[in-house]
Amino acid sequence: MSLTSDSPVATQVVPSPNHDARTLPVDVLILHYTGMASAGEALLRLANPVAKVSSHYLVFEEGRVVQLVPEARRAWHAGASAWEGVRDVNSRSIGIEIAHPGHGENGTLAPYPEAQMAAVAALCRDILGRWPIRADRVLGHSDVAPERKIDPGESFPWPELHRQGIGHWVPPAAIRDGRFFSEGDAGQPIEALQSMFALYGYDVPVSGTFDARTRAVVAAFQRHFRPARVDGVADASTITTLRDLLAAKP
Repeated sequence: MSLTSDSPVATQVVPSPNHDARTLPVDVLILHYTGMASAGEALLRLANPVAKVSSHYLVFEEGRVVQLVPEARRAWHAGASAWEGVRDVNSRSIGIEIAHPGHGENGTLAPYPEAQMAAVAALCRDILGRWPIRADRVLGHSDVAPERKIDPGESFPWPELHRQGIGHWVPPAAIRDGRFFSEGDAGQPIEALQSMFALYGYDVPVSGTFDARTRAVVAAFQRHFRPARVDGVADASTITTLRDLLAAKP
C-alpha cells in the first residue's frame, strides 16, 4: 500500500493486510463504531492479519484519522450484509470505523465527542466528493446487517451529518398511540410494510409474516431514523417516517 492517503483528512497511514480486490463499483459508505476500549486497541485489531477484519479509515476520539486500506481495495468491515439486493457490501463500500466503546452493559451509548464527529464529517464529505454515493447509501453497520449489528447506535448524530450534506434524513414522525405491527402478525399489511422496507434498501423477505428478521430490520431502521424508541415494533411513527424517507429518496 502506498504511504500516501487517499484523503487529505487522514494524517497517517497504517497499512492493514486485510483486504482484497473489489468486484463491484463503490457506491456505499458504511459507518461503524469499534466497540473497543480505545482507538489504539482497535487499530491493532484492524491491522492484525489474524483478526481478518479491517476498514478503510479509523477516526480516533480526538479527531485524528488513520487510513488502513486503500479506497480502491475491498476492506473487510461489513461482514455478512446486504443492501438493495446486493450481498457483497464490502466490494461496493468504503468503511469508516469510529473509535467508541459501544453500548454499555445496560444498553446505553455515550455521546460521540464533537472533535471526533467533526473529523468524521470532514472525511465523509471528502469521500462523497470523490465517489458517486447517493445520500441514502450513507448507512450504519446495523442497516446492512440488522440481525448481527447495532452500531453506530441510536445516539449517533445522523441529523447533524445531514445538515452538513451527509446522508439521508427526514424529521421522525411523533410517537403516538395507535395501531402497530409486531412479531407474530401476518397478512397483507405486513407484506406492504416489508415491501416498503425492501424498497428503501433493507434486506427483508416480503413474506407477509412479521418474523424475527422483520423485527430486526424495524429496530435497525428505528436506530438510524427514529431513535427515540428502538423496540422493533412498527408503530405509526415508524411507518410514517419510512414513508417520508421513501418519498424523499434521491
